[in-house]
Amino acid sequence: MNFFKRINISACAGFFIAAAFISCEQDLTTIGSGVIGEEPFVTSKAEFDVFVSNKNIEAVQTNQLPIYQVGTFVDPIYGNTEAIITSQVQLSVQNPTFGAFSQSIEDNSATDDSNSTIVENETIKEVFLYIPYLTKGDGQTDRDRDGVDDIFDTDPDDPNNDNDGDGLTNSQETAAGTDPLKADTDDDGENDDVDTDTDVSMVAKRIDIDSIYGNRDTSFTLKVETSTYFLRNSDPTTQFIDNQPYFSNQDIPNFTSEVLYEDEVMISDFEVIVASTTDEDPDADPDEDDEAAVIKLNPGIRVQLNSDFFQENILNQEGSSNLLNQGNFNEFLRGLHISIVPKEGDNHYLLLDLTQASITINYDYDSIDTNGTADDTSDDIEETIDQVFTLNLLTRSPTTGVYSGNAVNTFINDALPTEITDAHASTENASRIYLKGGAGTYAEIRLFDNDSDDTAEQISQIKANNWIINEANLVFYVDRDKLDVAGDIIEPSRLYMYNAESNEALFSGSLDQVNNASSLASYPLYDGILEEENDKGIKYTVRITTHINNLIVRDSVNATLGLMITPDIRATGALDTKVENGQTIELPVGATISPLSTVLYGSNVPDGQIDKKLKLEIFYTEAQ
Repeated sequence: MNFFKRINISACAGFFIAAAFISCEQDLTTIGSGVIGEEPFVTSKAEFDVFVSNKNIEAVQTNQLPIYQVGTFVDPIYGNTEAIITSQVQLSVQNPTFGAFSQSIEDNSATDDSNSTIVENETIKEVFLYIPYLTKGDGQTDRDRDGVDDIFDTDPDDPNNDNDGDGLTNSQETAAGTDPLKADTDDDGENDDVDTDTDVSMVAKRIDIDSIYGNRDTSFTLKVETSTYFLRNSDPTTQFIDNQPYFSNQDIPNFTSEVLYEDEVMISDFEVIVASTTDEDPDADPDEDDEAAVIKLNPGIRVQLNSDFFQENILNQEGSSNLLNQGNFNEFLRGLHISIVPKEGDNHYLLLDLTQASITINYDYDSIDTNGTADDTSDDIEETIDQVFTLNLLTRSPTTGVYSGNAVNTFINDALPTEITDAHASTENASRIYLKGGAGTYAEIRLFDNDSDDTAEQISQIKANNWIINEANLVFYVDRDKLDVAGDIIEPSRLYMYNAESNEALFSGSLDQVNNASSLASYPLYDGILEEENDKGIKYTVRITTHINNLIVRDSVNATLGLMITPDIRATGALDTKVENGQTIELPVGATISPLSTVLYGSNVPDGQIDKKLKLEIFYTEAQ
């Protein structure tokens, strides 16, 4: 099976980890109480035991993911994780022509009949790597649509408020192109309400960025190197039918050659403004703003790479077999390693979408302007023309979701504490549930099972009672003692529960709602969202009503359920995963793309913690 086809992610859905949480709690004890008349119906609640076991993940498949991780993530409970990206580089055009003429025309320019064909001397001016940060997504960051994301807006529900106090509303400034967060956009001493000549082309919008862990006020050292490791696209063990899987523990980052960049980078949530070199008009009036020469990019990493390397390996390869097609190019330039050099006491960890990344090569070349008289060289003018060539890392079809190119995440993890490894080895019902994304840990749950009762008998008894199942929940309480002792923990916003035998989600796209703009707004009936008090997680409620009805009404198999964290509930596909004893199974892709973790109470808790015990709650209506 082609594993890329198993990743089921909406093509319209962006991948991000939201920072705001939604509570969907309701008074379930009243469900069914509104039965009309004097019919002898009663609504009640029953509780059943479940059996929990913790499972270790040795390595996860990490190529062609929707989100990639880079940096060092500090986890005081599970240990630190260092993530490194290795990516192929994709030609935007195969067998490209640099300048106006192909290399073969340039090579024959001295002997042909045209005065305009010359050796163009294509020369690189600058090369930039750009990788945008993830953003929170449209529709959930600017509720009042005034152009100011809610996190920066003093009144996020009023489009007519004046954030910077300059006499213009946020909406008015957004429409005019001035900065709603700065009274004097261009720092010329006049506030925007009276200034008539503000250069709006250079105004950078502030955007709510996501999935950046660590101190945003400090810099990090970004390192970009060339790779000598060849990433195969197809798997020879399947006669090149399936795509080649790569795993998070493979020794890929050590295959490096040349450093293209290593320097400090600051995180900014403002747009990146780029002065384009190709749109500049030499005859333009210097007193007039040339807005076409300005490019605005979403906030992200933008660093200047080694020009000599790209001169030698891109421009100077024009017309060679190395650029003839993507296969040849993959062999010639095997890829890039992207890493963040750890700093003692100050670590950064970023989640990035490589399909939005690019390498922009700005170069110029020599040209002859014949002034329309090809046979008369007396009026020829020699000139230099600017041009741009773009390379990509990954690309992804917006309609099919199919990736072009290959990239791999490598995770280097600290050893897990003995407490967690002992939990993985135990065959007893777990007192704690350990969940961590990436090459971390997950849990399996068996319903109606306390390791002694007859599971089938309990289900048969419910059927015999003719219960109408109104609601069925699993409530997972956060172990606040462990998290609070550990210190600063970023808690996962949601849990993902699935059928561990089929890898199918326990929610239904046809019965529940999907929101293309927001993960947390998707599947509200399923819930699974962290409920907080005083900014600390208390519990997750996962509603599995449909699953229980399938067991009771439709005689479905009481399959083992899996539990993982997820940064995006809409990512329901599965990828190969290496677990204990070298076994390979499929696990959900969602947990692979998050470094977060938590500790929950299990179902084998001491008497003093019985109120936190994990159990199956069924709210039902029964005829008397």
